[in-house]
Amino acid sequence: MKQSWIDRVFAEPAAVAAFAVFALSLAALAGAWFFEYVLKLSPCPLCLTQRIPYHVIVPLSLLLGIAALARAPQKLVIVGFAAVMIAALCNVVLGTYHAGVEWHWWPGPSDCSGPLTNLNTGGSLLDQLHAVHVVRCDEAAWRFLGISLAGYNVLISLVLAAIAAYGLFARRQSV
Repeated sequence: MKQSWIDRVFAEPAAVAAFAVFALSLAALAGAWFFEYVLKLSPCPLCLTQRIPYHVIVPLSLLLGIAALARAPQKLVIVGFAAVMIAALCNVVLGTYHAGVEWHWWPGPSDCSGPLTNLNTGGSLLDQLHAVHVVRCDEAAWRFLGISLAGYNVLISLVLAAIAAYGLFARRQSV
């Protein structure tokens, strides 16, 4: 009997892990966009920096899932899962740093200030300065259960790293 592609995915633990990482990381990135564009919570520079690992993890995990289904060489899949783990753990560090800045445990970066527009565009300098909206890195824009978005990013990234570790070791044992 012919196997469906869903049956093939669930028969390969590395593919399950890769597609789980893909779905969770895509959902996290979509959630960030939801808060930015729908709820109108402007991200600070640290928030934007924390999105960079997701831009690596999303396509890489999709490719890993396809590679696992295609029975790609074991070393390729292992390196892919290791790269996903490293990106997720880097995001854990970034999110922890940002959460610490929000809780005023340590100072934030100096670039958490609004950009100054071109001063030669006309209008007074004072009007331009009043129009600048500064999104501060040391003020949480939103909290749920006392945890900010940076804190949730840490938790999500830890889960992503754990799933990637599972996929890495599941792949090594299945071959």
